[in-house]
This record gives sequence, structure tokens and C-alpha cells, in this order.
Amino acid sequence: MKYDVCIVGSGAGASPIAYELSNAGFNVVVLEKGKYYKEEDFSKDELAVSRRDKFTPLLKDEQHVINERKEDGAIQRYEGFSSGWNFWNGSMVGGSSNLMSGYFHKMQKNDFKLKSAYGNIEGANVVDWPISLEDLDPYYEKVKMVVGVSGDEMPYRPLEVNGATKWFDKTCKELGYKSFATPRAILSSPALGRNSCSYSNFCGSYGCATGAKGSARAALLQKCDAKIISEAFVYRLDSDNSKITKAHYYDKDMKSHSIDAKIFVVAAQAIESSRLLLNSKNKHFPNGLANSSGQVGKNLIFSGGGAGTGRLNKEDFSEEEFKELMTPGLFFNRSLQDWYEYENNGRKYKGGTIDFLFEHSNIISRASREFYDNDGNIMWGKKLQEKIHNTLTTSRVLTFEVFNDWLPTDYTYVSIDDKVKDKYGVAVGAINLYGHKRDVEVGEHLASMAEKILEKMGATEISIGISSSPPPNLVAGGCRFGTDAKTSVLDKNCKAHDLDNLYVTDASFMPTGGSVPYTWTIYANSFRVADYLKMIIE
Repeated sequence: MKYDVCIVGSGAGASPIAYELSNAGFNVVVLEKGKYYKEEDFSKDELAVSRRDKFTPLLKDEQHVINERKEDGAIQRYEGFSSGWNFWNGSMVGGSSNLMSGYFHKMQKNDFKLKSAYGNIEGANVVDWPISLEDLDPYYEKVKMVVGVSGDEMPYRPLEVNGATKWFDKTCKELGYKSFATPRAILSSPALGRNSCSYSNFCGSYGCATGAKGSARAALLQKCDAKIISEAFVYRLDSDNSKITKAHYYDKDMKSHSIDAKIFVVAAQAIESSRLLLNSKNKHFPNGLANSSGQVGKNLIFSGGGAGTGRLNKEDFSEEEFKELMTPGLFFNRSLQDWYEYENNGRKYKGGTIDFLFEHSNIISRASREFYDNDGNIMWGKKLQEKIHNTLTTSRVLTFEVFNDWLPTDYTYVSIDDKVKDKYGVAVGAINLYGHKRDVEVGEHLASMAEKILEKMGATEISIGISSSPPPNLVAGGCRFGTDAKTSVLDKNCKAHDLDNLYVTDASFMPTGGSVPYTWTIYANSFRVADYLKMIIE
């Protein structure tokens, strides 16, 4: 049969298309490489998440090659299987949205016009978006209602928070900062046919057992009529000179199948989407599908920034205050955007967002940080036991995460490594990495502001890590959209310039990432494209 729409991938960029078009009566099929897990399949198994790759492919079967560019221009090559370095993040129906923490901040007005607002930046390929905040705002609003966002001025009341937030807000006020409740894609009360949060504090890196988290699967795919084929690895797209004609995939038994459709939507995560297009080259597109511009895979971006921690100790609080601090489960949920834009030496800089949260509840990762004494010697037995117990019962770690722009450059991109093949016999993606120095400069500025808050709160053991190391859960670009077919892959509606029926709707379309986590924007843009697709198919 011939489907109206075939979607490759099932995450935040794919699910709104499937949800909107299938519920509008169109015949939609979703091809997802990973398994179909549901709420009953998720548990708080720390060993599975910390020590084993439960939700990602085995690296002996599927790996990445990473080429890291050093300051002197030298390239260090890493093969994923031998190095352990990879960028897989949530290979399952719903993709990595199953494992997100759900921090939902909108991009702001100047995020859409980085070049116009802040000028050229040497060594960076900064451009303005072909759409504005006004174009995307109605879809941000739709996501709030359909996916479900909790917080101040959100459809659902803020999630319950720990009493320590009172001291945090007071500290910020004394410093002249404005803290606010972090919007979260987690339901604070039962709604939308889903349960509310159970306050396990196992959000990031874990699937949600209640369905409260607004993953692509729980919020959209389980509430639509699209046909979902899991364990279906799409290895090639066929085309003539103007249209995609077929999608080919292997099932879990390594048998090949093909899908015919009028419209094809690629949303396999930024790295894998570029890899698929590059591996699907043919006589009409010898450099890869939709790649007449040579831009497929180029201008890959991540989230700039990093993280920091500080320890709040029992001796600095009254007995009642400390009891409140140690209350398990409740969120911290505080954010600052005072430095979303700032000046330094008379120059205007794009800054970013700081989110504060408690250290993750995973006991394995928390205990493993206590294995060494103050002199760096590994500890064993009763001494280690006492150290772990003392640390976990007499203090609590407050963490912050910094989000700022990762500037696109010529040196960060996806290519194909023909020397390494995956278990399907397909050439793997090569991730070429280089961090622009401005990313770290801005991240360090934001971290220094967060550090002042921790210091004033009396935190000890303050540690900050800002670097150009790319986070695997925050990746975008590779198929940037724009108005010029010579310098972009997609038009403003995320249709390939070169092909009449190919759309790319994961984070690949983003020419710059803004200074926030990407998921809300990916969802919103996908709903926007879904409206356009409904119109053209009709």
C-alpha cells in the first residue's frame, strides 16, 4: 500500500507530524529503529542506566566515529566501540524525549536573529532564522496544552518543590537576581489521559513510569492513529530527480522491507538524519540526498555551557530546616535568565539560561563519587561505607546547568566514515567536533553568576565544569533551513530545496540553537510543519 506520510524516527520532531496528520484522517506510518517501551516497562533500575546501555545500541553493533579537532588543527580520531564515546541517546519509540528532564524554556526574540542582533562572530557561521518568534509562538502555546507543561503562567500548576527554594529565592533577591519556577513538561496533576508526577526524582536519563512526563510517546504517539513499526532501521531512501520514492528498512530479523508514501519526513535525530541522507546518494544526488548545496551534515550544533555543584551541609541549618532540605522527591525547579543578554567591555553578548536542580537520585552515581579519600586514595570496606553514609545523610548537593549557544563552525559537522560499518553493513556517521572559544567564554560568565548564589547560600565544595565538550542529549543542525538553496538544505517549512516530498523535522533544521534546551522548540516547529503538510496534502 502507499501511505500518505512515512516518518523516519519517532521523537519530538516526528511525533507531532504523526499525531496531527493521522488524527486528521491521513494514512501515516512511523518507522522507529528502537523498541516500543511503555510505562510498565520503565523502572528506577540504577544499574541498568548507570552501568549498562539499556536504551542505546550496543557499540559493537552500532557505533560512531568521532574526529576531535584540537586547537593546533590536529585531528584525534576515536572509534566508538574501542573508546566508548558515542552520541546515542534514547533508541526507542518516542526517542530521547522519554529520557529528558523536561526543562521547557522558549527561545526568545533575538534567538531567531543572532546575526542581526549581535553581528558577525569570527569563525562562526551565524545566520538569522527564516521565521520569527511570532511565527512559532502559537505552536509553543499548542505544545503547552497538548504535551502538557507545568509552571507559573502554564496550563498546569507548578510541580511541588522542596522548602529550600525559599532560601534560594531569598538569596537571589538579595543579590538582585530574579529567580522563577522552571517550566517542566511534567504533569503536576492528572490530565490528558495521563497520570501526574509521582516525585521519584528520577526524570533525567529515565523513562517515566507514570506517564506524567511529556515524552513524544506518552503525549502524542499513544494518542494517535499512526501505524508504528518498531525495530525498523531505515538504511536508505530512494529517489528520482525530484521526489523520494521509497524508504528501505531492516526489521529485527535483518529482513529488508520498503515503504511507499506521498510524503517522507525524516526525524531520526540530527546526526542520524544527516547520515541517512548522505548514505542515500544516487545518480541524481551523487553527494547525498537533498545535498546540491553541500550543506547536509554541516553546521552541527550542541548546547554550549556546562554544570556546577555545591554542597549544603547539616551544620549550617536548624534541625527543622535540615529536615526540610532532606525531604526526598520534591523538585528544586528554579531558573534564572538575568543574563540572557549582557554587556562586557562595552560589547553586547548573547548569554543564556541557568537551571538549578538537586543532584540526581541515582544512588549508584552518588555513591561512586565517594570512592576516594581526600588524598586521592581509593577506599574500601567500613571506611568507604561510613563515608558514603555520612555524605548522603548529612548534606545535599545542589546542581546548576548552564545553557548557551554553541556557535556553528566549519569544523563541527556530520560525515560518513566508510571504514566502519554497523551490523547492517551501513557506513557509520562520523561526528567532527570543534568548540568555538566564545561558547566557553559565555558559559563561564553564566557559571560565575551561579557560583555567587551557591556561595551566598553557604554551599561548600563548589565545583564548576564549563567546557566545549558536546552533550549527546542536546544536538541540532546538520540540515539547516533558510531561504537560499545554495546555503541551506531546507526551506522555511522544512521541505528539502532539492526534493518535492522530503521534509526534515527533528532538530536538524535549526541554524542556531538559542540559549535554552531544544525540546520545546522542536515540538513547536514540528506542529507548525504539520499544519503546512495538512494543507498541501489536502
